[in-house]
Amino acid sequence: MSDVAISVEGIGKRYQIGRQQDPYGRLTESLWNALRAPINLARRKPRETGDWVWALRDVSFEVRQGDVVGVIGRNGSGKTTLLKVLSRITEPTVGSAELRGRVGSLLEVGTGFHQELTGRENVFLSGAVLGMRRSEIVRKFDEIVEFAGIDQFLDTPVKRYSSGMQVRLGFAVAAHLDPEILFIDEVLAVGDAEFQKKCLGKMSELGSGGRTIMFVSHSMPAMLRLCEKAILLDHGRVVTSGPTHAVVRAYLESDLGRTSERRWDDPSTAPGDDVARLRSIRVVPAQGGQGDEVDITEPLDIEVEYWSAGSGNLRPSVNVHVFNGEGICLFAVDDSSNAGWRSIPRQPGLIRSACRIPGNFLAEGRITLNVAVATYNPTHGHAVERDAIAFQVVDRTEGNGVRGEYAGEWPGVVRPMLDWTVDWLPDP
Repeated sequence: MSDVAISVEGIGKRYQIGRQQDPYGRLTESLWNALRAPINLARRKPRETGDWVWALRDVSFEVRQGDVVGVIGRNGSGKTTLLKVLSRITEPTVGSAELRGRVGSLLEVGTGFHQELTGRENVFLSGAVLGMRRSEIVRKFDEIVEFAGIDQFLDTPVKRYSSGMQVRLGFAVAAHLDPEILFIDEVLAVGDAEFQKKCLGKMSELGSGGRTIMFVSHSMPAMLRLCEKAILLDHGRVVTSGPTHAVVRAYLESDLGRTSERRWDDPSTAPGDDVARLRSIRVVPAQGGQGDEVDITEPLDIEVEYWSAGSGNLRPSVNVHVFNGEGICLFAVDDSSNAGWRSIPRQPGLIRSACRIPGNFLAEGRITLNVAVATYNPTHGHAVERDAIAFQVVDRTEGNGVRGEYAGEWPGVVRPMLDWTVDWLPDP
């Protein structure tokens, strides 16, 4: 057991429906308790009164020192709750976990920061919570500030930082103050592309340096690049665990409740906010029929309906990211590219937005869509559904597609039918 950094046995977490949870204690106290090593979350027995929903149920696994482990699953599968339990921000309802080593975590924007203190002061506060001497923090300080890229705002209170600035500083502190165990949720999605690349590079460096990392993300390429092992959660339970490639493939090839159509009939419970809420997302083959399986030669429509509040000058637009079976983003489309629609003020009501993907364009295999209704300048996601729907593209080798009658494996992430010219040339 000496090389086991994280040992989890039968962890469960449940919440009472319709009841406000007890308020958190002081965050610094919670983090101080969470960051001592070894940590033991004592086994608990749940109370049996009221209506409850389980966010985690009977979760058990071990992570060895130096492992980089990805945690994947649909929205609501329990990924963030698991990291909060292990970070001692949320107490488990039942089960136990033992962590051996100094813990750093980045689970939410601003977690661990005192909003009234400056960035400089929060770096020293976070280091103190981690149990570091002031001399250690001073030695790392310049490196942290350079990585975060917020030097000109260093003496500004954190409450005036944008969410992206808080994420940059939070990640820089968590990654540079020498934690032995690091928990990272997908708050990196808030940062810009350049900073995300820096973060992934730093995580790779930490992993190769023997740090133990648990990483939650919807980015399958990031999982495949960074993580040797992965855990797949669904409805709070462990579905499978093992080598990352095998777990990612099991996730992408399984339904896990995904179909080519999803619908929310009640606006009060639909994904979204006061500006826009999703009503439905579906794949509509141009030739009719179900969208679960689409012939490679046939066009198809991606159709999104949403309720818009039409508030102020906000112009919500539909954004769709298209992924293949390996988790690679093939392309992204947005209805704001329609100049006429972009300039029209949004009126309250139900809006349907649809785009057409031509036949002989997507390669065969499973296609998954991330769908969002968002406003730009500034960017704000009103309703975001990752892994929203999925469908299968089938190439039946009947001579109408790119592969023709060739039955072997055809490479490429897309399979366009391009125009060719073929001419006889005179013999020179």
